[in-house]
Amino acid sequence: MKLSKQQTGNLFILSSGVLWGIFPVITILSYNSLSPLISLVLSSFFAGIFFAGMVTINKRWHEVLHKAALKNILLVTFFIGILYYLFTFMGLQFTSAGNASIVAMTEVFFSFLFFHVLRREHLPKTQIIGAGLMIVGAMIILAPNFTHFQLGDLLILLGGAIAPFGNFYAQKARKQVSSETIMMIRSFLSAIAILLIALAIKTPLSLPSIQQSLGFLLINGLLLLGLSKVFWMEGIHRIPVTTANALNCMIPLITLFVAWLVLHQSPTPWQLFSLIPISAGVYFINKKAKR
Repeated sequence: MKLSKQQTGNLFILSSGVLWGIFPVITILSYNSLSPLISLVLSSFFAGIFFAGMVTINKRWHEVLHKAALKNILLVTFFIGILYYLFTFMGLQFTSAGNASIVAMTEVFFSFLFFHVLRREHLPKTQIIGAGLMIVGAMIILAPNFTHFQLGDLLILLGGAIAPFGNFYAQKARKQVSSETIMMIRSFLSAIAILLIALAIKTPLSLPSIQQSLGFLLINGLLLLGLSKVFWMEGIHRIPVTTANALNCMIPLITLFVAWLVLHQSPTPWQLFSLIPISAGVYFINKKAKR
């Protein structure tokens, strides 16, 4: 059976979410020998290599010279590749994981405000209901861990407010060139920019520490910052960003499951209870709107 544009977009976003749910666990494991900034630099660099391979295989190097698209890609790099990740990684140093996860959910609100209110992007009522249910589910997972507002929370909040701007330009760039071209340029440029920042603040860096975390960095770069972002770009090319963000509200649940398997952190009853609204949200978001 042939999938509709909406269903295809949902499938891409769900696939991206499954991979991205593993990201926190792999990143934490890489922190055993590396600082967050260096981990981000190397993960972005490996992602760039992954996308360069895709660009080569698909013979899309000519897209790098697309001037109109390059302007949008540079803006995506600035808002997402540099600011969003920088605020997120820096914020995690000054707040708890629970607080960070809750505050990061504000990206859904900022996306709704930017795309649905300011940009007047149409959303069917069923998808709005589904988005609301998934946000409720995410809050059920994360609310018991919330303590108080900290500097790190403010930095992550700023990242959530910036993300919709990057996603907006990503949608525009995707109409001009392929996902792999956008992500290749973004990955390499953001890696260079963050490396310069890391060197400027004298972040520790040594070859043995890189070797210890090389496996985790490759997983982060090739699968999580690589393949999952291809799925994300293809998803928001087909469905509204607000719908994509709502689908991604299930990422914390995936993270909890992986953390239970790998880090032996058992989920709480509240986290298991969240399956009900999240599952209902997936149903409403995927339900075909009536004409």
